[in-house]
Amino acid sequence: MPTTRRVLILVLLAVSAATALAFATGAAVIDGDADTVADGDLAVQPADGPNGRYAYLNDDEIAIDVSASNPNIEDPSFKGVNVDSTGTIDDVFTVTYTADEYARVWIEYASENVTFVAGGDSIEGEANNVTLAPNETVTVGLALDTRGTAAGAQLGADEFSIEAKIAEPEEVDATATGASTQETGDGGPTTTVVSPSADRREFVASGVESGAEVRFRADGMPIDRDNVTLEGIDLAGVRNERVELNAAGSPVPFANGSALTAPTRPRPVGYLSLAHEFAPDAVDAMTIRFSADPAYLNATGTDPADVTLYRQTDAGDWEAVSVEVVDEAVVDILGLPEDRVHFRATTTEFSTFAVATREPRFDVTAATVAPEAIDPGENVTVRATVRNGGGAAGERAVTLTADGNSVASETVALAPNETATLSFDETVSAAGAYDLAVGGTPAGTLLVGDPGGDPAGGEGSNSEATGGDGESAETASGSDAASSAADTEAGPTEEPGGIEFVELGGLLAALALAVAGLALFRRMPRS
Repeated sequence: MPTTRRVLILVLLAVSAATALAFATGAAVIDGDADTVADGDLAVQPADGPNGRYAYLNDDEIAIDVSASNPNIEDPSFKGVNVDSTGTIDDVFTVTYTADEYARVWIEYASENVTFVAGGDSIEGEANNVTLAPNETVTVGLALDTRGTAAGAQLGADEFSIEAKIAEPEEVDATATGASTQETGDGGPTTTVVSPSADRREFVASGVESGAEVRFRADGMPIDRDNVTLEGIDLAGVRNERVELNAAGSPVPFANGSALTAPTRPRPVGYLSLAHEFAPDAVDAMTIRFSADPAYLNATGTDPADVTLYRQTDAGDWEAVSVEVVDEAVVDILGLPEDRVHFRATTTEFSTFAVATREPRFDVTAATVAPEAIDPGENVTVRATVRNGGGAAGERAVTLTADGNSVASETVALAPNETATLSFDETVSAAGAYDLAVGGTPAGTLLVGDPGGDPAGGEGSNSEATGGDGESAETASGSDAASSAADTEAGPTEEPGGIEFVELGGLLAALALAVAGLALFRRMPRS
């Protein structure tokens, strides 16, 4: 039995905004068209995501349309909002603040059925404002209560307004906005640090004298959680009266970035994005101060001297930046947290950076076997060239394998870019063909005797084996022939003391139980 859904119509239009903001616009970049209000200091746009379709620009004004008249809704069955229900529509549109100071933003709207919300809380009325830092965005949704309404009715008023007014940094309510501020003014530049979130910092310095130094404190902004954190940014030789710098940290590459790659294959720990609002030549150099948890370094086997920094170039490549470990005495003088290992790196370029650790990277570049054919019980030598192509010294166990099974192992210690030659001298007791490799690099195939059972190069390898008196198999005595036939039916003849390599697993079990038998490969004594 078909059912009829009773719906309400919600169409709202933003028609006005307060004009109490009186300061210059900043350099925020707004992608796409926007409804700019409050003298251009606020940009209003449909949000990304599925609920953004309920908002669109109508003659450069934002419109909220939850009805069949919405041009973005193509579903012919959609008519509007359900009657006698409550709920929310999150992430409908965004408001981005584009000026240089701080602003309190709220929405004025008179309706018992519709409430504008941000983060689940109402932002209607000045008492419920959100405070936005420069270039910060708030995402707005709708809370609906259609109980007691009639189907087909217009839900709420036709218009709403977005209001804003200036807010000084010291007036910012950190608990309400998720931001905290710092200000210092000791006769030098005045700096402000805003924390919109745990892994973001927005730095502003004003009143900077030409050539002066500016120091920003980040107070442990996470780059890789608490493992690696940003402690501060220092700018030297600043020639602008005002500088702005935004920092963000992430344990993984940023959405529009790429992962760290370098010839020495360092291990990336976290990524740091630094976006600046000044010409690159307005600053002589930048020092990045960061720290690491000693427990994390110990757990990952990382020597502090192997912690490094990479900068991504405009071409997308990664280049190393020199990093120094801060001396403990300096840590004490500067009043830095003593339970951290502190680092600093100076660069003249701004970009995305990656904190990484140098690690040894061992590769077997060549492997050979000589001779390639022997008789059971004879010696064979396998040689391999090993190179440390990483950025740190280290040691590794390099393994010789036969048909993928471990035969022997040697430990080698190498400095970065150093090579060494390893030699494995082995005695092989069983006939067969063995694929040898060192560290996964093929060394060649070793032929031991005749894989069918005869020694290498023996007369028995011929297709017509001769008897001990030189007679062919066809002229051997009858008893010998019968014995040979019986042996053939029973399976291949084993060489005395020899063991087929394919039975290695069984061999190991037999050795463990009976402590008997011969190993396929026996190490030659070292001189």
